[in-house]
Amino acid sequence: MDYKKFLYEQKKRDKALKSKATKVIVKEIRFGPQTDDHDYQFKKKHAEKFLKEGAKLKAFVFFKGRSIVFKEQGQILLLKLAQDLEEFGKVEQMPKLEGKRMTMFIAPKKNK
Repeated sequence: MDYKKFLYEQKKRDKALKSKATKVIVKEIRFGPQTDDHDYQFKKKHAEKFLKEGAKLKAFVFFKGRSIVFKEQGQILLLKLAQDLEEFGKVEQMPKLEGKRMTMFIAPKKNK
């Protein structure tokens, strides 16, 4: 009986710890290497909303076919996004090319 009681207490503690843990939500925003200004502004507005809600942001540029030639444009686009969202979040990972995707992570700033 002692061991059963120990297991019960342990489950109870684990459940309490799990309920207090913060869940990290990651929202994604996808760009093309030659995203137009209006589309960029529209997606930037969504990114601001996500960061204000406290979610992490994963912004990535997806290169289709031969568009991998425009790596610099993709990197410029992501860095511009990071600069525009500077007041809402900070860059966790700078743009990095992984296969046909260039990804960047932005974490929300803590509200005081």
